[in-house]
Amino acid sequence: MQIDPVILEGNLVRLEPLSINHKRGICAAILDGELWKLFVTLVPHPDQIDEFLKNAQHANDSGDGLAYATIDKKTNRIAGSTRFMKANLPNKRIEIGFTFLGQTWHKTRINTEAKLLMLTHAFEVLKLNRVELITDYLNTQSRQAILRLGAKEEGILRNHMVMPDGRVRDSVLYSIIENEWLGVKQHLTHKLR
Repeated sequence: MQIDPVILEGNLVRLEPLSINHKRGICAAILDGELWKLFVTLVPHPDQIDEFLKNAQHANDSGDGLAYATIDKKTNRIAGSTRFMKANLPNKRIEIGFTFLGQTWHKTRINTEAKLLMLTHAFEVLKLNRVELITDYLNTQSRQAILRLGAKEEGILRNHMVMPDGRVRDSVLYSIIENEWLGVKQHLTHKLR
């Protein structure tokens, strides 16, 4: 089972399945704030973007997920990227992650609407039971953003992964489950008004 590469579109943002055509815009978003320097994220350096795009395509081809270019509809500029990942469709769960936005789009409604579009697709089209979000324990900005979406913190995955600089990272696991979806959707829709 595979996730179909469909465009997800709202009032503020359009999520397009990531392709080589997005390379220049993704690099510009990464340069906006030098995102690869943030030690609490895994944003590639623009010099590594070809590998990033190749890995995204492999994940889609293998059924693991689907990466998106996040496009600001007002400016028609690529703001960043996000993806469905670690798909376990037989068990009706998926993770939303590998999300980054250029500094220009921090503290805007772009990420909120992108997550609303993805969650709507996950629960209403793919008919999943669970969506997970995982972030670095030290990434307080991401942790707060995930909670603002309406996700519930489930716990800390200790020594979860090794970061590129060698630091052993603890990760925080959050989820939204199917029976919470209606309330989360109402909450996000209200935030976007």
